[in-house]
Amino acid sequence: MPIHTHPIADEPGIAAYALTSCHYGRTRADGGSGRKAYIQASLHADEVPAMLVAHVLRRELERLDAAGRIHGEVILVPAANPIGLSQLVQGTPFGRFDLGTGINFNRDFLHVAGELAASLAGRLGGDAAQNVATIRAEAHAAVARWDVTGATAVLKKTLLSMAIDADVVLDLHCDNEALLHMYAGTALGARAEPLAALLGARALLLSGASGGEPFDEACSRLWWDLAEHFGPAIPIPPACAAITVELRGEMDVRYDYAERDAQALLQYLAHEGVLDLAPAAAPDALCAATPLEGVEPLYAPQSGVLVFLKALGDQVLAGEAVADIVNPVSGATTTLRAQRGGLLFASTAHRHLLRGMQVCKMAGATPFRSGSLLSQ
Repeated sequence: MPIHTHPIADEPGIAAYALTSCHYGRTRADGGSGRKAYIQASLHADEVPAMLVAHVLRRELERLDAAGRIHGEVILVPAANPIGLSQLVQGTPFGRFDLGTGINFNRDFLHVAGELAASLAGRLGGDAAQNVATIRAEAHAAVARWDVTGATAVLKKTLLSMAIDADVVLDLHCDNEALLHMYAGTALGARAEPLAALLGARALLLSGASGGEPFDEACSRLWWDLAEHFGPAIPIPPACAAITVELRGEMDVRYDYAERDAQALLQYLAHEGVLDLAPAAAPDALCAATPLEGVEPLYAPQSGVLVFLKALGDQVLAGEAVADIVNPVSGATTTLRAQRGGLLFASTAHRHLLRGMQVCKMAGATPFRSGSLLSQ
């Protein structure tokens, strides 16, 4: 199993960072099946459950590789953000935003579709498989040309360069407090549904473009953007199933969860033709896909103590009370009610909020939002 070390910042006299990636199976160039999967853990470095899942995946992938049961190539990045892992604010880990720039580590990835729309003009035809190969090569070259400065931008380029030409990209995160849920492109709904069932996800949230250029969409959205640009005469399938998996909440760091989640991810890679595994019994799905545009967030209208009246997993109806916010100084209590309702799938772990802080999110079936759809 080759282990690669990627320098992220190594100038003399400053803090040095390095990224580690683990490589299994055989690449397309080395005679592999051509299928490629890329998995990364904890791009938001304080979202720890993903790193424990990656620990289990590493053990299992080493075993499968030794047995010759990896048909294609698997790249595992067990800790995707060495910069964020080094950040502390008054003793508290702080891995969601780069302290140097204030930018979310999972935003502002290069979206290459515009560049490729120009560079591929006249080079694609009626053979979908050949189009996929051509687009992958050009996308990889575009990422290589990405001119970056600063350690965080180098990190983003390094991660994207390993994933941009993959068939499957799994970006492992977690929420503050949450049920297991997933994000994917609308065009990937059918490919994401088996993973949602295997993981026991309670929400599968789909969108064509969620805003902010997150990692998963940098890998997947180029395919349907290019398909729209070139039109139906040039067949371009959604060739990269890039899925963000939210592994419950930040405190859900448990061996049983990690083992269960890792086995589900491996079964999905087998379903996608990357691994040779005996198929597990297909579990019943615990959710149907719903639009990300149908997620209703609630925000604190005043500062105070947060008291939930509904629990994670509750189906909330429009008009129902979800939480109270009690100001202990003034005595004022405000009740937050759902405007549209849906499954309460994620919430803040904080119990004293300032005005404007997010309280929770509910997944509904009817789209109503537009623009930037992700939490900052």
